[in-house]
Amino acid sequence: MSILIDAETTFIVQGITGREAVNLTRECLDYGAGAKVVGGVTPGRLGRDVHGVPVFDTVAQAVEHHGGPIDGSVVTVPPAFTKDAVFEAIENGVKLIVIVTERIPRGDVAQMVELATLRGARIIGPNCLGIIVPDVIKMGGIGGPAKNAAQAYTPGPIGVISRSGGMTTEMSSTLSAAGLGQSTAVSIGGDAIIGSTYAELMPLFEADSSTQGIVIYTEPGGRMEAELARWVTEHSSRLPIVAFMAGRFMDEMPGMSFGHAGTIVEGKEDTASEKIERLAQAGITVAERIEDIPGMIRAKIAERGSGALGATAGAAASQGSPA
Repeated sequence: MSILIDAETTFIVQGITGREAVNLTRECLDYGAGAKVVGGVTPGRLGRDVHGVPVFDTVAQAVEHHGGPIDGSVVTVPPAFTKDAVFEAIENGVKLIVIVTERIPRGDVAQMVELATLRGARIIGPNCLGIIVPDVIKMGGIGGPAKNAAQAYTPGPIGVISRSGGMTTEMSSTLSAAGLGQSTAVSIGGDAIIGSTYAELMPLFEADSSTQGIVIYTEPGGRMEAELARWVTEHSSRLPIVAFMAGRFMDEMPGMSFGHAGTIVEGKEDTASEKIERLAQAGITVAERIEDIPGMIRAKIAERGSGALGATAGAAASQGSPA
C-alpha cells in the first residue's frame, strides 16, 4: 500500500513544455510501471505533445480529453503564474496538486492552500520535488532520472517526510542500503507556508498498514515540529518516528538562515535545540547523523514488536546489506 498516489493515479503536468517539465515528465513516465500522465497544459501549445503526452491550453480541455476526473497535477509554471494554475486545477476537480515552483509570494501560497481546503483538495509543496512510491510511481522530480530513483528508493515499511527534496532521497537511500525500504516518500517543501505539514500527513501514514515507522528530515524555523509533536501525543500514534535536525549551528548564529525560505528563526520555539527537546518529549528520537537513522528506526520498531520488519532486516542482512 501507499499514501496519496498509487499505480492507478492519473495526473497532468502544468507548464509541461518548459525545459524542467519536459525532463520531469520523462522521468515519471520511465519510473516503475510508468506514471499515467494523461496530459499537459501550456497556454498556446494545444495540439503538441511531450514524450507522447498530449498538450492542452487549459486544464478543462485536459479533463474533457481524458473523459473524466483527473487525480493530480504537477505544477511547474513560473511563480507569477502559479496561483492561477493551481486555482484552475482545483476548480476543474483535481484533488492532489504537487507544486514544484519556488519563490512564490507567500500571499499567493496562502490563497492556494485556503482554496484547496475549501474544495477538499491537497497541496504538496510549493518548492518541493514531489512524491514517490518505490518501484510503482513517482509524481514530480523526486529521485531524479528513473534509473537513479530506482537505486535510491526500495519498497518497504518506512514512511519518509522531508522539508528538503534532496534529503528525501539521501535519507531513503541510506535506509535502502540498510535493508529498510520505503512505503511512500514525500518531499513537502522548504517554504515558510506549505500545503501539507508533517502532522497533516501523519493520519495518512497512520492508516496505511504497510507503514511501520516514519523518518523525517527537518530544519530550524517554523512551528511544524511542534505541531507534529502535539499530534503524535494527542493521537497516541502507533508509528515510531526518528527525525534528523539539520542546521543546529543556527542556534549560535541568531538571524542566520540557510537553504530554504522556511528556515528563518523568529523566536526561541523555532530554534533547533528547542525543536529537538519538543520532539523528544513526544517520544520522537532525533538522530545526530543520517547514517544512524536506520539502526534507530529499526530499534524503535522492534520495541513495538514488529515481526515483519525483523524478517525484512534479516533478508537484507543475508544479502550482505549493512545493518
